[in-house]
Amino acid sequence: MLKIAMLSTGEEVLHGDIVDTNAAWLSQRFFEHGYSVTKRSTVGDEMSSLVEELMMLSFNCDVVVVNGGLGPTADDLSSEAAAVAAETELTLFPEWQARLEQFFAARGVTMPESNIKQAMLPKGSQLLDNPIGTACGFKVTFNDCDFYFTPGVPSEFKLMVEQQILPDIKRCYPDIIGQECSKLYTFGTSESALSDKLDKMQLPEGYSLGYRSYLPYIEVKLFGPKEDLERRVKLLQMIFSLVEANVVSIDESMQDHVAHLILEKQQSISTAEQSTYGALSQWVQSHEGAAEYCGHGWVLGEKVALAEGSEDALASVLALSGATKEKCATDIAIVTGKVVNKTFSVALATPEGEWGQTLTFNRDYSRKERTLVITTIAADMLRRYLSTKPMFANYSSLTREKEMFIPRSIIGA
Repeated sequence: MLKIAMLSTGEEVLHGDIVDTNAAWLSQRFFEHGYSVTKRSTVGDEMSSLVEELMMLSFNCDVVVVNGGLGPTADDLSSEAAAVAAETELTLFPEWQARLEQFFAARGVTMPESNIKQAMLPKGSQLLDNPIGTACGFKVTFNDCDFYFTPGVPSEFKLMVEQQILPDIKRCYPDIIGQECSKLYTFGTSESALSDKLDKMQLPEGYSLGYRSYLPYIEVKLFGPKEDLERRVKLLQMIFSLVEANVVSIDESMQDHVAHLILEKQQSISTAEQSTYGALSQWVQSHEGAAEYCGHGWVLGEKVALAEGSEDALASVLALSGATKEKCATDIAIVTGKVVNKTFSVALATPEGEWGQTLTFNRDYSRKERTLVITTIAADMLRRYLSTKPMFANYSSLTREKEMFIPRSIIGA
């Protein structure tokens, strides 16, 4: 197995001043090309720590991508640390010095003396071009490990990875057969419940299951050989059959899946929101194509009474869903009622009738988390309707207090 690591450098990354989006992007991009990153680490701008980490990685990895520390300032230490770890010296690369001088001349300014540092690289390095910045990358090998040093600026880093590093790795390791990952996005269940259903499966050699939990979803991930598509599809179908009740999409986000359903059915949608504060409308309209089928979206304050004289929250949101559908002249209307003592109602009005349910949270959520969960429940009702699935699902973190379906024949009576 090819062992690949990424080392991120800089105090701002280590201390959390900035989010290391480069590391997440690299892991995903490498995996798409069949290469799994097996280790990620972060080191601040301190020479001894950098050298120590580079040495450790060189003894344990085949490939290391080092990100950051190639600028012109005193705290940019990656080139010097690489030279120390490789037991060589920094040397001037005239070709990059000339590029730097051209870079500044094209902008009508004289190159600052500090920038010459960016042309000082470990002796024997292979240049990695940076067509949009001053920090050139470089490749250097020591202890039988290939190191690719890259700038921290995301646009420069990503271009270097795509155009030079990935092609070079493919040239150096042509026989590596990577893995593919198929994902089932689930909602309304728990990781332990999924594990109880799936972990007893006998998977073929080379296949494994993984889970990723984040509100409001749990991803079930099937890893398998990249070129074994037919078998992976069959295994995916088996997994789906075991957890179908909670699967909201496969190999695409729930938002993209619902958007494709909207485009397929071509039914217009309006919204009225009291507990989701506009998040539902934004969710439904996140896809440019699906947004064309969205009509009015109303956000109601929490003090607004949905139905005068009614103490039944479910009846109120059902009435509002029908009124919203009629007033906005759309095929579908979705309504989220306000939360009272952890309890809320959601309704969906359609040409066939109106569905509504009242649910109670079984645990405490922040306002932001609560909004996200209710938005997803409302979107799940829309998904279920558009794909002709049962309209009411069981959600592990909520209790259903009421559910109701009113056929169009009764509404019109």
